[in-house]
Amino acid sequence: MFASPALAQTAGAANGDATAQIIGLAPLFLVFIAFYFLMIRPQQKRMKALQNAVNAVKKGDEVTTAGGIIGKVTKVDERVAEVEIAQGVRVRVVKATLAGVAPNGAAKPAND
Repeated sequence: MFASPALAQTAGAANGDATAQIIGLAPLFLVFIAFYFLMIRPQQKRMKALQNAVNAVKKGDEVTTAGGIIGKVTKVDERVAEVEIAQGVRVRVVKATLAGVAPNGAAKPAND
């Protein structure tokens, strides 16, 4: 007996309820669009630029590994680069672990 008036009221407003739901979801879509343009898209551009730089690494470039080691590239293979981190100290690193690439001559010492 208590349910019949409530059901009769909601059945008549079915058409207006759909537009209210769409309007209610609009802020969620706007937040997602803003999140995409402010966070996801710039990160994809940075990753693409880094991937292109890693693929184009050559002898003499200064690189930074994901572990924070900075050195100069002495030899490059398809998947591995040999990096000189000190006078006579060379390590082999997987190119996919490079976090930054500075072309030959691009980095200048701060004290000179």
